[in-house]
Amino acid sequence: MMQTVKEQNRVVVIGAGLGGLAAACTLAARGYAVTLCDKNPWVGGKAAILSEQGYRFDMGPTILTIPDVLRRIFAEAGRDVDQALDLIRLDPQWRSFFTDGSTLDLCADVPQMQATLDRYAPGSGAGDGYGRFMELSKRLHRISDEYFFWRPVGGLSDMFDPRRSFNVGMLREVMGMRPGHTVAGTVRAHVPDARAAQMFDHFTQYVGSCPESSPAVLCGIANMQSRDGVWYPRGGTGAVPRALATLAVDLGVDIRTRTAVSRIIVEKGKVRGVVTEQGETIPAAVVVSNSDSVRTHRELVDGAPAAKFLGRRKYEPACSGVVLYLGLDRRYEQLLHHNFVFSADPHEEFDFIYRKGEPAPDPTCYLCAPAVIEPEVAPPGGEALYVLVHTPYLRPHHDWSKMFAPYRKRIIEKLISTAGLEDLEKHIVFERFLTPQDINDRYHVLDGAIYGLASHGRFLGAFKPSNRSPDIEGLYLAGGSSHPGPGMPMVMMSGWIAADTVDKDRLIEPTGPVSSPAPCAV
Repeated sequence: MMQTVKEQNRVVVIGAGLGGLAAACTLAARGYAVTLCDKNPWVGGKAAILSEQGYRFDMGPTILTIPDVLRRIFAEAGRDVDQALDLIRLDPQWRSFFTDGSTLDLCADVPQMQATLDRYAPGSGAGDGYGRFMELSKRLHRISDEYFFWRPVGGLSDMFDPRRSFNVGMLREVMGMRPGHTVAGTVRAHVPDARAAQMFDHFTQYVGSCPESSPAVLCGIANMQSRDGVWYPRGGTGAVPRALATLAVDLGVDIRTRTAVSRIIVEKGKVRGVVTEQGETIPAAVVVSNSDSVRTHRELVDGAPAAKFLGRRKYEPACSGVVLYLGLDRRYEQLLHHNFVFSADPHEEFDFIYRKGEPAPDPTCYLCAPAVIEPEVAPPGGEALYVLVHTPYLRPHHDWSKMFAPYRKRIIEKLISTAGLEDLEKHIVFERFLTPQDINDRYHVLDGAIYGLASHGRFLGAFKPSNRSPDIEGLYLAGGSSHPGPGMPMVMMSGWIAADTVDKDRLIEPTGPVSSPAPCAV
């Protein structure tokens, strides 16, 4: 197939989720011609909005951390993110409800949190242990910043500069990642109170993985959240993809919604473009796939390169979930913006979800109650309550058309018994939901996984497929199932990394947009 240089000198980004938008904006800011395709009529992927009967819900992610990732993407175009988004810092960051009737608030300030823990669990040493845990978390965060983030990493060897010989200092840094230790074990070695430890376990819930099976290096998330804060964009997290899409259009990105890609064209090991489901061929020498990395290779790529990727390692999906969108005619004053309603036995809960592959009978529920910060999300006096319960990724025998109703009943009972949401059913005036099957079908993810690939494995669990394909020249990966993994900031960082790697590889030259894109509603 012959194309002119002008036709080939283009980047196609597959998927207008946060990673795809970040990649498109970064590439366009650096002068590349970019076409962004998405099968959905909206941009933002899981960061969608449900707005009905006076209620507005963020349908996917609700917690924004590490806003400097967004700042870096906007700075690529010389823009100030604070001009595009009104970011509100939340502190306390969340409230935890336990089955013994107690509550514990997570605060950003470490000495304040130490004092809170000493009052909460007197005589346990929890405050001192938390201080030591946060010192470890700070070191793990520094190692991640220096060796793991902002570069295409697919394994341990990618973390270190090959131009420098491996030395004692590097070995010390590798050992500083605490290989062989888990998140749960590390937390409990520092924080003896079982309830507080259960709360700190849930830093790994950003990556949808079991704390008992995830590598200790993920404890660095605690310092990231403490140092950089938890934020709420006014208008909801859906305001983030809207701001990125607006920036992309300003930079000349050709955004094509309702445009599913059916195949990536590969000739002699090199990308040559994509074919849409409508039968259109879009020539390109570079493709950034923000689609699930495993499904990209199973469904969009043929032959030996796909087989090589799929045979490289076992790709375990992260967990899925049941999401309830409950429009209430009242607020529950005990709720903060973010809340966790914990199970009585985390080991049993994780055993069901991650080992038995069944919904936990006593689940932990995450609740987002944004009306306390932004009353406009609901009619006066009401609440747009978002409830997320982690479940296993889809198994062949799961039939959520039958499983949902009884599990919904169990979730409501849990919210009433542990969080004190009395008469909750009576106050629901609007309701929608997503099951793992819905999530799988709506977002085209791997077996309904919300968070891409699981981070399981004491030694190598943190590693995801690299942003640069080692098998196909011109193929790059972004999104939660590629490096550095899931969660809003990491997914956007993955898009930036993919774009930066494209720019450094220079398989094509920046030329600016080939033609003026059509207007796109964002």
